[in-house]
Amino acid sequence: MKAQIINQFGDPSVFQLTEVAVPVLIPGHVLIKVHATSVNPVDCKIRSGANLGSTEPELPAILHGDVAGVIHAVAADVTQFKVGDEVYGCAGGVRHTGGALAEYMLADSKLLAKKPSTLSFLQAAALPLVTITAWEALFTRSNLANGETVLIHGGAGGVGHIAVQLAKWRGAKVVATVRKKDDIALVKSFGADEVINITEEKPADYVKRLTQGRGFDLVFDTIGGANLEISFTVAAINGTIATTVTRGMHDLSLMHAKGQTLHAVFMLLPLLTNHGREAHGKILAQAAEIVAQKQLHPLIDPHQFTLAETSQAHALMESGNAHGKVVIAIS
Repeated sequence: MKAQIINQFGDPSVFQLTEVAVPVLIPGHVLIKVHATSVNPVDCKIRSGANLGSTEPELPAILHGDVAGVIHAVAADVTQFKVGDEVYGCAGGVRHTGGALAEYMLADSKLLAKKPSTLSFLQAAALPLVTITAWEALFTRSNLANGETVLIHGGAGGVGHIAVQLAKWRGAKVVATVRKKDDIALVKSFGADEVINITEEKPADYVKRLTQGRGFDLVFDTIGGANLEISFTVAAINGTIATTVTRGMHDLSLMHAKGQTLHAVFMLLPLLTNHGREAHGKILAQAAEIVAQKQLHPLIDPHQFTLAETSQAHALMESGNAHGKVVIAIS
């Protein structure tokens, strides 16, 4: 089969389109004929070597976790899928697993769900990692409830725009932050009740304006850095903060003083540890139902790429100029 491999870590030019052997089917797994994948920031970090020691794959490696395709073969002990099923998931591209930048991908069946029938393969491939991340942050870890007020930092981002839709589906009052005026209407179109341009309004001002100074029940931080400490400031007393970016040194004094709870969300853990993989398949099955209800859909960057153009797709992702998820058509 054709695959994009890396023999060393580095910039997007390290990808090499190569002929490799089709993966051998093993118990508990399926073989997917890959139709599409998407580029996530973690894929770029893995390729560059920035995540060495945590998600580092063995070289030569085939990267990318997000996949959408058709099941080509099924192990004898797998009962929930059959040959010909259209599926999607985040199922590899890290340590000890092959990725989706290939014509076929071996995947643990527990990590997969039936593809939403109303979405194309490209659209479906844009959903798994960001949807699971948002779901775990909002629901699994933070127990967001109907009627609560949630602030989502980075509402126009890959995880952020999905989180806005899921929080609205749950019945929360949804507030999101953006840095560009052009993103305000976009994020409102995903269901946000209020959108804050953080270049024009300070945290103390929007907390007063939107919560009468009480603070938000839940703050979901998809940005990290100094923004995490802003999250402590704007969350309510006994409020909850969930974040996907906790690396670095942070002063937790304010969090302690306000009795807040902090959740670090790292959705790749089931892939890396083989613990709790069933939860990911279940989340994606529920997400497919929400898609069918027309309450969840991905934002796709208009630039689309083929397997041979993987380097260009990564370059666009790293440029900061992508407008939505960057997707790659495999076949």
